[in-house]
Amino acid sequence: MMQLAKPLGDRILLTINDAPEQKTSGGIIIPDSVRTEDIKTGEIVAVGEGLYTQNGVRIPMTVSVGDTVMYSPYTGTEVTLSGVKYLLMRESEALLVIN
Repeated sequence: MMQLAKPLGDRILLTINDAPEQKTSGGIIIPDSVRTEDIKTGEIVAVGEGLYTQNGVRIPMTVSVGDTVMYSPYTGTEVTLSGVKYLLMRESEALLVIN
């Protein structure tokens, strides 16, 4: 994939993995806003260079392009680049990396 944007600092850009549509046994579709799962996942498509200390020493990122991470649904900022929705968030807002 061609890199569309370069996140700054300790930010990561990821695709949003849509949760599969859920239905009740009677066929009623349960919207995302009332689902009980509070965790979402996404695949990282771009990472920043990391943060710098006051002495100018770079603290490198611990995640990399291609990693799938779990995150809270109330974190980050949705952005649209070339018609595709992405999530921009800080690395520290990722809850865990899924291998």
